[in-house]
Amino acid sequence: MSIQHRHIEVFRAIMTSGSVTEAAVLLHTSQPTISRELARLEYLLGFNLFDRLKGRLVPTARALTLFEEVQRSYIGLERIMDTATSLSRQEGGALSVVCLPAFSHALLPAVCKRLHRQLPTARVTITPQESPLLEEWLSMQRFDAGLTEHDEAPPGTRLIPLLNADEICVLPDGHPLLEKSILTPADFAGHPFVSLAVTDPYRVQLDAVFAAAGVTRQLLWETPSAVSVCALVAQGIGVSIVNPLTALAMSGQGLQLRRFLVSIPYRVSAVLPQFRPSAALTETFMQLLQAELADIRQRLDVL
Repeated sequence: MSIQHRHIEVFRAIMTSGSVTEAAVLLHTSQPTISRELARLEYLLGFNLFDRLKGRLVPTARALTLFEEVQRSYIGLERIMDTATSLSRQEGGALSVVCLPAFSHALLPAVCKRLHRQLPTARVTITPQESPLLEEWLSMQRFDAGLTEHDEAPPGTRLIPLLNADEICVLPDGHPLLEKSILTPADFAGHPFVSLAVTDPYRVQLDAVFAAAGVTRQLLWETPSAVSVCALVAQGIGVSIVNPLTALAMSGQGLQLRRFLVSIPYRVSAVLPQFRPSAALTETFMQLLQAELADIRQRLDVL
């Protein structure tokens, strides 16, 4: 006889309740039945799952390890059932989105707010991921939609350009450079500068711009994300130039924005899988995403 689902159900009930008696209550059966099924499971496994101490069942190390795996399986099953129930009720549905970390902070929360207003029961899973793994996952058809800074579609996907804007200067409250509406590379000479990581493509472009202008900045601070760049600038310890989405999202928190004379393009593109069945929410999500980016475009135009 092989291990049956009922054996796992009995094991989970005992681990969850802490006793054979309570497990019998949970499963609406008798205590002897639970004891018998547990004994069968241990026999089939070839090792004990519990030590019997003074009438109590104490899980062994093997039982604890097995229980972790059982819990993962049940959580997966519960999610499947939740999705099936939602579909049967024709509720909002579900959507999985993979995106660069900057979008999970500076763009998608507002889009999700729009979606929640329109479809309160819709469920969205957001997975932040850096390139090139982001593009690999999209090519593998693992997500319903993706957001990237690239302008070329990964294999097996189609790309929809959504926004093309320039990087923006960020300065702390009260900084003398705030007197100017547009900043040039020369304006940054001698000022403490908060930089992205040396391998970041936007850092590479900025370094090239300042090198071409013959401008030396005080490169005192370095951090891997635009969010942390803005947080450091807001503390008044330096200035920087970052992507417009993060700059807008964090403005007004001790952070002021100014245009940069040199154009450093920043793109936002949606990526949709070609071979994955389209989720019911995809079209609505795309419409709301475009609406949010249109509002962002207007906010950038008035800077």
